[in-house]
Amino acid sequence: MSLPTRQLSVIDERHDHALLKIAFATSDRQGVDQHFGSARSLAIFGVSSEQQHLLSVVEFGDLHQDGHEDKLASKISVLQGCLAVYCRACGGSAVRQLLALGIQPIKVEEGASIVELISALQHELKEGPSGWLAKAIARQHEDEGVGRFDAMEAEGWQE
Repeated sequence: MSLPTRQLSVIDERHDHALLKIAFATSDRQGVDQHFGSARSLAIFGVSSEQQHLLSVVEFGDLHQDGHEDKLASKISVLQGCLAVYCRACGGSAVRQLLALGIQPIKVEEGASIVELISALQHELKEGPSGWLAKAIARQHEDEGVGRFDAMEAEGWQE
């Protein structure tokens, strides 16, 4: 397994609950220019209709598109809680693993700007999400509700 070589996390708990976590496969933190499997780094942003915050950057070093899937596990593990990962390309096995965890892989054209992608995402949130985004938000709310009721049940009932 290819472990991260470096990870930066920005800790700001004021906004965590209201933000959607979105990842970008990037080498320069400006544009989406990496294949998911061989991405040198992933930048994870928290996004709402009104704001955006860099949450973390995880670097993996130089990886090659060699068909070895051992590098996928560490990448997928850092995406816990993300709704989507934007990348230049994504192999079939990675797509299946991501979708199984509720993470939507999104292929973008060369030169796609992270700022522009986030802006488009924010516009969609303001207008009313559709497609994969609407499904992901609904799934996230379902997951939060299940956890909330489990916690209430664990507290017990007192009269």
